[in-house]
Amino acid sequence: MNPKNQANQIKELLEKGVESIYPDKSYLEKLLASGKKLTVYQGFDPTADTLHIGNFVGLIKLKQFQDLGHRVIFLIGDYTAMIGDPDKRTVRKQLTYKQVIKNCKNYQAQASKILNFSGKNPVQLKYNSEWLSKLTFKDTLELLTNFTVQRILERDLFEQRIKSGNPLYLHEFMYPVMQAYDSVAMNVDGEIGGNDQTFNMLAGRDLMAKMKNKEKFVLTIKLLEDPSGKKMGKTEGNMITLNDSPKNMFGKIMSWPDTMIALGFELCTNYSLDKIEEIKKKLQDTKHNPRDLKAKLAKEIITFYHSKAEADKAEQEFNRIFRDKDTPTNMEKVFIMNIEYDLPELMASAQLVPSKSEAKRLIEQGGVTLNDKKITDWKKKVKPADNTVLKIGKRKFARLIIK
Repeated sequence: MNPKNQANQIKELLEKGVESIYPDKSYLEKLLASGKKLTVYQGFDPTADTLHIGNFVGLIKLKQFQDLGHRVIFLIGDYTAMIGDPDKRTVRKQLTYKQVIKNCKNYQAQASKILNFSGKNPVQLKYNSEWLSKLTFKDTLELLTNFTVQRILERDLFEQRIKSGNPLYLHEFMYPVMQAYDSVAMNVDGEIGGNDQTFNMLAGRDLMAKMKNKEKFVLTIKLLEDPSGKKMGKTEGNMITLNDSPKNMFGKIMSWPDTMIALGFELCTNYSLDKIEEIKKKLQDTKHNPRDLKAKLAKEIITFYHSKAEADKAEQEFNRIFRDKDTPTNMEKVFIMNIEYDLPELMASAQLVPSKSEAKRLIEQGGVTLNDKKITDWKKKVKPADNTVLKIGKRKFARLIIK
């Protein structure tokens, strides 16, 4: 590899989307420049049946390591997922092993859109049940002698749980211990993950030093967060999944606030640091419409994961509906009788909304129209004509057909 190109790749790896590096940036920079082949991993707990756009960040970072010739491990936390990384508010609902395995069946296929699992330097797929399920109670007790209660309680979410008065269970303490042991079992040189995983990753760094007498680097990456600080992920329920259609991806990204545009380019695309700086400058320049930059971001992400043709099609469909005020070409069909209807009941029975109460709320807020006529009184019965277009919110449409 050309030395200049390698230096640029290392710079992108160390800076783009990176929050912190332990022990420090210079240590990892020297390690990368040394020519040593490193073993790096990131863990993905299958607590949902799909990866999501927040996982893009880690996958892209893993790809940077792979492109530099390092050994990359895509670790599925099938064992840790049965406990679930503790939540700030309440204990997580525990999953059965059957649920976990069902959830992760498509993870490799989804990740392979970014990572190479074949070829000269293939990414390795591992499951942490390979070693965690084999630990005896004696092994576990010996492992626990490397941790103190004081150290575990330093984790901010444990502190928040105690302050709020919500119960904190002993099995939840085991999660950082198990994640720490993953590093030892795989004998890695480094781990990457979201900055919300810093405590767990540093626990692994400490354990590697004690059990392997080895320096493990930790690279934390920025989270894809909205302005309120909520990350786009499974826990917050605001994620864009990799199962989403290009059309839905485009619409969801276009609903992001303008403040997320630059962050989206940094975390979810292959844009260089220089090109990201250009985006930031354009966002400060009133000559450039943030909507156009957001549309560009949506197309970049969809092209990255699907294709340019799908991205172009999704943009055209979005513009047809929202800019040109047209209706989508393909709509869900709901067959109705030629009678008067209680609209909330119709919406709920057709599964267009989760409940009648949600339908009532949307109607009262002016979010429901019949053939572009806004409905604001949910108590008033309606008698839709054949082929009436029912619009719910900004993106949901249904065609009512009299049978």
